[in-house]
Formats: sequence, structure tokens, C-alpha cells
Amino acid sequence: MKKLGLIAGGGGLPVEIAEHCERSGRPLFVIRLKGFAGTELGPFAGAEVGLAELGKCFKLLKRAGCEAVCLAGNVARPDFATLMPDLRGLKALPGAILAAGKGDDALLRFLVGEFEKEGFAVEGAHEVMEDLSLPAGPLGRHRPGEAARSDAERALEVARAIGRLDIGQAAVVCRGLVLALEAQEGTAAMLERVAGLPEAIRGAPGAPQGVLAKAPKPIQETRVDMPTIGLATVQSAAAAGLAGIVGEAGRLLVLDREAVIEAADELGLFILGVEPAP
Repeated sequence: MKKLGLIAGGGGLPVEIAEHCERSGRPLFVIRLKGFAGTELGPFAGAEVGLAELGKCFKLLKRAGCEAVCLAGNVARPDFATLMPDLRGLKALPGAILAAGKGDDALLRFLVGEFEKEGFAVEGAHEVMEDLSLPAGPLGRHRPGEAARSDAERALEVARAIGRLDIGQAAVVCRGLVLALEAQEGTAAMLERVAGLPEAIRGAPGAPQGVLAKAPKPIQETRVDMPTIGLATVQSAAAAGLAGIVGEAGRLLVLDREAVIEAADELGLFILGVEPAP
């Protein structure tokens, strides 16, 4: 079992991965990204590293005996002018700036390439934790009806379409009508917009209608940026009056799975995994 270097940003995903490694006995070393990683990662062996301190990061990982790395968690796009890189980071900076000009996905692919150049195998969160991704079929006790299935198919079609244009990962459809598309604001803000729409064109608590779909972009580096849902997503979808959530099986991460299923069951939402598009 290769020792894993966890490059940890914010949010719950890095914590889930670290706890999984601890439970499964996989050796782990955590690089806590300064300004992003949460305090919950403090008890795990590791070190704090600045966003552009690539040399320090690589040296620490190699000294700890890590052969593989997993990049997980939320990291905001940096202001490159304010970064304080070390020598290795300075060497990579022009390439990172060039990649960033082509979009977030290009920047992530560039960063993956830098780790691979140093000899590390890059593992996706879903590869480290096989039970982290959405399975095929319903997750929880609720099932979509005929109208919801139609909305789910349409919402996934739309989410895939905006993904091909490198716009976002998510869409909301209700009775065949596209209510919202995700762009840079993220899923939570998009669902908040849906909740503010007139109830005449969306569902409501007690009479849910419509579906949230999330799908990876075709160009997306899924080892470091897989679409994700969690407890907050379920709660926001319910507040927006939606009937359910759909994603591609094996290509959508479900954080805090037990809490997600419990909340979806209680709120009356279905969560459905469908086979990825060919």
C-alpha cells in the first residue's frame, strides 16, 4: 500500500480521506495548504505549506516516503501577483499563469503534471475511497416518478452541454424548463437563485418538483476536481422545492454519505445515479 500524500484544501473532503486512511491503515502524510485547510486535519502527521511553495511540498512528501498524492478540498483561484513562491514554485509559475488563462481545468491539469514530473502517482479521491462516489440507482429510500425521471434526463443533458463549453457542472430543470445553470458562483448560490424564483415555475416544500443534475466536464481532470454533493446540497435542493438530485454513477462524489441519505430520506428527496454517457 503506497503511502499517500494528501494535499488538503478546505471543506470536508480532505477530512473524510484522512479519516478513511486512518481506519484502513494506509500510511498518510498531510500537506495542509495555508489559508485553506481546516483545523480538523491538525491531528494527522503533516505540515503546513504555502500555495506556491512547490519545492517545500515536494521535499516534505519525499522525506515522508510518499509515493502517491491526492489533491482534495476547496482552493480559491489565487492572485498570482501576491503569491510568495519558493524556487521550485517560481520555476512553475509562468506555466501556471499560462494554464490559468485557459481556465480552471487547465490549471488543475498543469498542477497534476507537476506532481507527476516529481515521480508521484496522482490518485483521485474516488480512487482512494472507492465508496465515496455515487453508485448506480437510487441512494436512499425515495425513487423518482415519471415526471422527475424526465426532468432528471433533461437536467443531465443540460449539465453535460454547459460542461462541453467549460461553463459549469450543474443545472436545474423543472417540468422540462431550465431554471438555472451553474457558472462561477457554484452550486449553493445557484440553488439559492432557484429558491427565489416564483413558485409557479418551480416546486415548493410539500409539493416538490424539478431536479438538480451535476456532471463532470469532458475536459475535467476528475482525479482532482470531481463534481460533489453533500449535506448542504441536499438541504439547499429541498429549500428550492426540488424533488431530487441526479448524477453519473462513479462520477459524482457524495460527502458524509450517511448524513446525506438520512437528510434526503427525511426531506423526501431522491438521489439517483445513472450510467455515464458513452
